Amino acid sequence: MTINITINTNQINALDLSPLKTVIERLVIENAIASSEQKLRFDINFHRDNNDPRELSEIPEVRLWFIRADSQYPWLPFLLDWQAGEFARYTAMLVPHQFSSKDGIQYNPEALEIYLMHKVFILADWLKAQGLPATSRLKSMAQLIGYELDEAFFEVVL
Repeated sequence: MTINITINTNQINALDLSPLKTVIERLVIENAIASSEQKLRFDINFHRDNNDPRELSEIPEVRLWFIRADSQYPWLPFLLDWQAGEFARYTAMLVPHQFSSKDGIQYNPEALEIYLMHKVFILADWLKAQGLPATSRLKSMAQLIGYELDEAFFEVVL
């Protein structure tokens, strides 16, 4: 079952996390966080002019909403629907990048590496606290953005 969260222009401009907070609180009350792994999708309804060529991740107001969401729920990537591209889009909201018509999204490599390590450390601790296995999940997450994490790394982290 996919979980859709719709956010609109007013919520984005007000940095209103209530649509996300409502879903997270419901999952916590129902003890359904673990069973909701990779099921969350965002429907972003941000008004812009028809001639605005920017991707959503290039719009400062949208990015700021996601930065705030990430600060409240730093383990949110666990819930994102990776197969639907939600983790990649989430990453684009948080990591400096440029778009190339030839090569697609081009992240700042150092920023991407810092972001990944930050998420690995947060999720490693969070998964452990939830009693969930971490290594394969974290390796898969890293692979989504082009990184391979060695088993020896997890001997230090976990």
